[in-house]
Order: sequence, then C-alpha cells, then structure tokens
Amino acid sequence: MKQRLEQLLTSAKQAISQAETESSLQGVRVAILGRKGELTALMKGMGSLSQEERPVIGSMVNRIKTEFEELFESRRVVLHEASLSARLSHESIDVTLPGRRSLQGSKHPITLVMEDISAIFAALGFGIAEGPEIERDFYNFEALNMPKDHPARDMQDTFYINEDLVLRTHTSPVQIRTMLKHEPPVRVIAPGTVYRCDSDITHSPMFHQVEGFLVDKHVTFGDLKGILTEFITRYFGADIGVRFRPSFFPFTEPSAEVDMQCVICGGSGCRVCKNSGWLEILGSGMIDPEVFKSVGYDSEKYSGFAFGMGVERIAMLKYGVNDLRLFFENDLRFLKQFN
Repeated sequence: MKQRLEQLLTSAKQAISQAETESSLQGVRVAILGRKGELTALMKGMGSLSQEERPVIGSMVNRIKTEFEELFESRRVVLHEASLSARLSHESIDVTLPGRRSLQGSKHPITLVMEDISAIFAALGFGIAEGPEIERDFYNFEALNMPKDHPARDMQDTFYINEDLVLRTHTSPVQIRTMLKHEPPVRVIAPGTVYRCDSDITHSPMFHQVEGFLVDKHVTFGDLKGILTEFITRYFGADIGVRFRPSFFPFTEPSAEVDMQCVICGGSGCRVCKNSGWLEILGSGMIDPEVFKSVGYDSEKYSGFAFGMGVERIAMLKYGVNDLRLFFENDLRFLKQFN
C-alpha cells in the first residue's frame, strides 16, 4: 500500500507539471481526488488493513493528499496568470467608444395614481385593506345585498369560475371581509384589481378600483360629501367643481354619482364631457342596513358610507389619455412619458 501511494504521488507530480491549461489541470485533480479517482480508490481499500497498519497508512494518505493539493494550487495560479497575460496581449478595449447607458425604469401610471389616491386617504385617516381576486359569491354579491335573482348582477358582466367562485367584479368584497373581522369604528380603503367581461376604448376586462368605507356612530351623508370633495380637490386642484347626483347601487341607500368639473374644457363644454361641463368620477352612498345585517352590525347604532372609483378613469383624466387600452399595451413610447 505504501509503495502504491508513493508511486501515485510521483505520477501526480508529473501530471501536474505537464498540464498546460487550467482545464487539463482540473482533469488531473479529478483523476486523483474525484469520486472514482486513484487516491479515493486506495482510501476505500483501507478497510482490509490490519489495525496496526491503518494509522500509518492513514497518516501517509493525508500527507500525500495535502502535498497534492499544494502542488495543484501552485500550478493553477501559474496557468491562470499565463492565460490572463495571453488574453491581455491579444485583446484590447477601445476606451473611446461610448458607454452603454443603463436604462432606468419607472412605475406604471396606474401604480402612480393608486399610490397618490392611497396617500390622500391615508392622510384623511383611512387604513388600507386587501382581499383575494378570486372571490366567493357570498362576498362579491350576496353580502352586498345582491341575492342570486337580483337584477343588479346583470350590471357586473361577471367572469364565473363555478357557481360559488368568481373573479371579483369590484373591490367591495374587501368591505365585507373587513367588517366581519373588525367592530366599528372602521375607516378603510381597498385598492386592487377587478375583472369584468367588457373591452373598448373606455373599458377593459381587467382594471383597477379603489373602494372606501367608513362606519361609526352618527355618520351622515354630509360626512361622505366632505370626504369625497376633499379628495377630489386635493387630487385635481382646489378650484375644481364637484357635484353629487342621485343614483342607485344595491349596497348603498341613498346613493349618488359624483361628478367633477371637466378638466379638459374647464366646465365650458367639449366632446369629452359631451358638452355638459361635467365628468362622472365615482359612485357613493350610505351603506344599506341589509349590508350591516350580513356582517352583524347594528344598523340602529351604527351608520356608514361607501364609495368606489375606477383608477384607469382617474388616470385618463389626470394625464389627458383618451384611450384606456394604452395603459395595458406595454408601449414604451407611451410609458416613458410617466418617468
């Protein structure tokens, strides 16, 4: 065994000294120390040695292995430096060439608008809540006062997964989930992605909404008007006109559409506002007692309001975009304008 080990070290030294490249040197290392290498094979045979021979041979194996590693590393450094010198002598870098500029990305305009909206309502004391985009029928419809035979379901153009699961058509289910978890007072907004079967220059099958609601004692419609007027004037400017029109939503009563003065014509009338001077921006109302019943709130003790807005519509008004589909086409010429 001793003789075989000495012969192995001699042949290893010769192979290392004759290696001309780092890859061939690595081949020598594998042939000696690899799983099927010569030294590895000899080490496996130590089990047949006597108890007196094992420590002697073991010490010799460790010495040879250490010596081999030192020779290998020394030769590797020499070959690496030689390879680097050869490359430097043949390769060149033209320092007069212009550098490659790193392109700087930016947030998507929809993300920017959602962050701005969230920041305004956070300053008004609202928390932020989230919920699943694949939603149960109970949260998306029934708890919001829309039972299975309710005609208002037809307004939603819903993507159904099965009878009980849908892609949420609004972020209002977050309102239900939040009220089921927390007792009043509650003051929350819920920004997120929603889905409906609709697609044209002002509609998309996937879009974004910000739902908001407040529940407490003695909440009035005047509180709703104050909060929404404050939001619109902070976002679009203090001089912008705001008005509330009666409307219908199954989960609020009374309900109102909120219009703001047209940002294109300043209220004088144009094609965008259909010569009315006003643009619809969101829907709102006082939370219906039937919704409170679904979440276990006492409608005699508490009252509240809710509102919802389409983020894409607000982004179109904010940036003067006339086709909603531009937000989703990933055209860098369009997106670069929002750096």
